[in-house]
Amino acid sequence: MPPTSPGDTSAVVPAGRRAWWAVAAVLLAVAWGGNEFTPLLVMYRERGDIGPVMVDALLAVYVFGLVPALLLGGPLSDRFGRRPLLLPAAPVSAVGSLVLALDPSSPVVLSIGRLLCGVALGLAMAVGSTWVTELSAAAGDRAAGPRRGSLSLTAGFLAGAGVAAMLAQFAPWPTLLSYALHAAGALLAGAVLLRVPETRPARPRAERAPLVDDLRITAARNPRFLRVVVPLAPWVFGCAGCAFAVLPSLLTDHVGGLPIAFAGMMAILALGCGIGIQVVARRIDTPTSARASVVALAIIAAGMALAAWASGSLSLAVGVAAAVVLGTGYGLALVAGLSEVARIAGPGQLAGLTAVFYSLTYLGFFVPMALAWLRDTWTYAEMFGFGVVAVLLCLTVVAASSRTAPPDRLRR
Repeated sequence: MPPTSPGDTSAVVPAGRRAWWAVAAVLLAVAWGGNEFTPLLVMYRERGDIGPVMVDALLAVYVFGLVPALLLGGPLSDRFGRRPLLLPAAPVSAVGSLVLALDPSSPVVLSIGRLLCGVALGLAMAVGSTWVTELSAAAGDRAAGPRRGSLSLTAGFLAGAGVAAMLAQFAPWPTLLSYALHAAGALLAGAVLLRVPETRPARPRAERAPLVDDLRITAARNPRFLRVVVPLAPWVFGCAGCAFAVLPSLLTDHVGGLPIAFAGMMAILALGCGIGIQVVARRIDTPTSARASVVALAIIAAGMALAAWASGSLSLAVGVAAAVVLGTGYGLALVAGLSEVARIAGPGQLAGLTAVFYSLTYLGFFVPMALAWLRDTWTYAEMFGFGVVAVLLCLTVVAASSRTAPPDRLRR
């Protein structure tokens, strides 16, 4: 029998307590591939082959591969099982890295590589996060699932950015070595999935509804999802992108000839703080209100204010402080959103609703491109100031809906 509620897998899988580790390893490897490009933005800008707006567009272009994979991968994994949908993620991510290494001066080649990395990350985030949640629940630790999934992704984002930056700054073959290393690691992580127990067996053909029905995520119309999760989601990667894509480029002239290493350090700081806050997030998150989401948005607003200060003063100290605060907000917002999704999702809709949530979060990756495009009209300080106001408006909406329609009354 398939699970009857999100995370209820006891009837289908005798999962060991550590069965989720293999899936987490794939999440980490694919997230590594998704974020290794970020600190290298400085390198591509310095080479001069690609314009600054196009460089930031390459950061966001993988969203066009990621979002379809998210929206299709989650519901299809509810239909055919988790393993068949997640197995291709690591190999596709490896191929994406190898394509990125082919021609660092070609926007077309780089776009294809980024799209492949996006497809892989979309499958991992929708299917892998759900699989980790279900394996954790089957092993008797239901509450830890969303946290484990988000920690695995954040650790991968951190490792990818840190390793790529250090290799590009200090090792030979800066446009090749980090991508080759990731490709080898991704293939190794993907091989382990074959031994992980399935938590949602494929439905018999006679029991399958039309595919369009599987793609209808009715929980996305849930009032709490619309009023609490939707205002929060774009800021997850919106603030992260500001921390390790925008601020390093603004401060490049003040880092003593180590711009790539500095970009990697900013990413490590931001994502490290994201991991740190996720470890204690369960003490902030509560099913009776949207407290974690409110706190996350308040932290992001403070980080945006610091970013405005840093972009106006070009102070390294303020820029580093902004990255720390924005990274903390990113980590808490990610856990808060995933926890809300796990509570809101109806039977059989956890993967689909997770996919919708992640699709909304990745809208934030268009922020660096938008700021680069608008920089001739407004200063970065003004744009970050506008960001503070926008975050506070979202915080007001979430706070006003914090105790309305609590999650235990939302399931149908």
